[in-house]
Amino acid sequence: MIDWPADRFMGKASALKLGMWIFLVSDALSFGGLLLTYGVLRGGASAWWSAGEPPLGIAFTAGLTFLLICSSLTMVMAVAAAREGNRRQMLLFLGLTILGGIGFLTGQFNEYFGIGHPGLIKEGLVFGHSHRATTFFLITGFHGLHVFSGVTYLTVVFVRTALGKYDGGNHNAIEVSGLFWHFVDLVWILVFTFVYLVPCTPGAA
Repeated sequence: MIDWPADRFMGKASALKLGMWIFLVSDALSFGGLLLTYGVLRGGASAWWSAGEPPLGIAFTAGLTFLLICSSLTMVMAVAAAREGNRRQMLLFLGLTILGGIGFLTGQFNEYFGIGHPGLIKEGLVFGHSHRATTFFLITGFHGLHVFSGVTYLTVVFVRTALGKYDGGNHNAIEVSGLFWHFVDLVWILVFTFVYLVPCTPGAA
């Protein structure tokens, strides 16, 4: 692993970690643009909730939010185990983090399409039919893509950990994957707050 020379302000970090931070900053701008667009469209709409569209399942999504927060905690514990060189604990907590991400994606699929019940789409929230529907699917779908990418990323790290690639002091890759996962969790808290929790009634802006 290549390290940059120590800097009086930045300290000493690997090229991989600095690259991830640069990516996350640029990615944050993407999410910021989507949320800003959502705010502008909603603020300028005379009627944000079109007739016939269903309400969002706040209680169900709050459960998914809690699941994602718990997966962030298990990611912290995986990084701690990596620093201690405990491969068994790393695998345990990485596995729990991956399961948390899969659970979130399953819940989002259920919200969209329904599993044993009509989802939001069948209930009338259809992409392109209103600004509310379009921004909802763009923002939550874009975040879901990040969760899927994170699950794939962590699965690769899990396999490489099982093969002994990150034993001992070679834990930088675990920490970097943790940065991405924490970013995904933090962004979801913002999405959940603005898209789900800000009050909105049918026919109201």
